Formats: sequence, C-alpha cells, structure tokens
Amino acid sequence: MDIATIVGLIGSLGIVIAAMMSGGDIGTFVNGPSMLIVIGGTILVALMKFTLSQFLATGKVAAKAFMYKSVSPEVIITETVELADAARKGGLLSLEDKTVSTDFMQRGIQLLVDGHDPDIVRTLLNKEMRLTYDRHDFGSEIFKAMGDVAPGMGMIGTLVGLVQMLSNMSDPKSIGPAMAVALLTTLYGAMIATMIVLPMADKLSLRKNEEALNQALTIDGLLAIQAGQNPRVIEQMLRNYLPEKKRVVAS
Repeated sequence: MDIATIVGLIGSLGIVIAAMMSGGDIGTFVNGPSMLIVIGGTILVALMKFTLSQFLATGKVAAKAFMYKSVSPEVIITETVELADAARKGGLLSLEDKTVSTDFMQRGIQLLVDGHDPDIVRTLLNKEMRLTYDRHDFGSEIFKAMGDVAPGMGMIGTLVGLVQMLSNMSDPKSIGPAMAVALLTTLYGAMIATMIVLPMADKLSLRKNEEALNQALTIDGLLAIQAGQNPRVIEQMLRNYLPEKKRVVAS
C-alpha cells in the first residue's frame, strides 16, 4: 500500500472539507447537476480520446497508485547475485525452486530453467517489459486527459448556470443562490483535476519508470547468469543502474 498517495489524497480532501464546514453548512457545496456535468462530462470526454478497452483497463492500472508494492533495485540486485551463485554451483536447473520478489523475474528464471536460447529469453522479456510500459503509459495518459478536461467541464457548467441565472433576473432573491450553484461546477472541476486525477497520473508515471528500470535490470541480470558470468561481476554491472552513491559494492 502506498502511504504517500493515501495520506496525500485524504489529507488534501480533509483540508478542503474542513474549510467548507468552517464557513457553515457543507450541504451548500453539494449540487447534483453540477456533479453530473463535471464528473460525467469529464469521464465521457476523456473516453473520446482513447479506445474503450484502454479506458476500461485504467481502473486496474490506477490501483498501482494505491496498492503497488515497490521493490527496490538493491533487492533485485541481491536476489540476482544469489541466483548467480546458485547457478554457478548447481547449474541453471538449480534455480527452478527459487522464489524471488517479482513475478517478472520469476518468469525469467523459468525461461532459463527451460533452456531457451539467450536471444529468445531477451526477446520475450523485452516484449513483456514494453507491453507493461505501454499499459501503464496509457493509464497515466488517461488520467492526464481527465485532468485537462475537468476544469473545462467546470467552466462549461458555470456558463450553463449563469445563462439560467440571467434568464431569471426578474427574481433578485434567486440571483445569489444561482450564482453559488454556477460556481460550484468550477470548484468541482478544479478539485478533481488538482487533487485527484493529475496527482494520480504523476504517480502512475513514477510507477511506470520504476517498474521499467527494475525489469531492465532483471533482464540484464538473468542474461548474465545464463552466460555464466561471475556473480561479483554481475553485481558490479547491475549497480550501474543505481545512483552513483549506491554503486559501491560492499566488501
């Protein structure tokens, strides 16, 4: 579970709701038609930019913003060196019962155990990495699209409310409440974009880059194991993926 995402989302919403409550009845900020225009309109307009299958897959990808368990590159490097030691002593078949922290590495190990050529292993794992990257990229792009659309739908709702208000100027008492309702759509659009969908898009982009780095590191490590390279050499090679201060191999 990603604590930063949950704390940030709940905290930001909590601050805004507390500010609303401090000014009086929070029911003043709830309006069905305004929500329909902004939420429904944002979803439908964003849907126009993508295929239905891409859009429907967003929910599963979005879960990574909340539930993704990040595996650090250092853990993958350590596991790879242990696998290399085992393979050097007992051959690639000795890796069959090994358990690792990522499904991607587990599938790669199985390819080695099955005796596939290095080119086939590289091709299959690179293809899976590209597909994973593209899937996450679409998820991030959909949320960015929703972030772009939401403020515009809020403005459209406000204009609709203003037209309705101006068409009923004969009743001065209705102008204030009508103006408040019109402005709520702008508020909803700004909240959805700023506090929900754009941060989620950025978090998914971060996850995408993290997973791509881990998978590239895994591919290099598994191919080095298959080539029979020295575990210490493999470790030094893989540490090039880390920031410079973390590249020193512990003695």
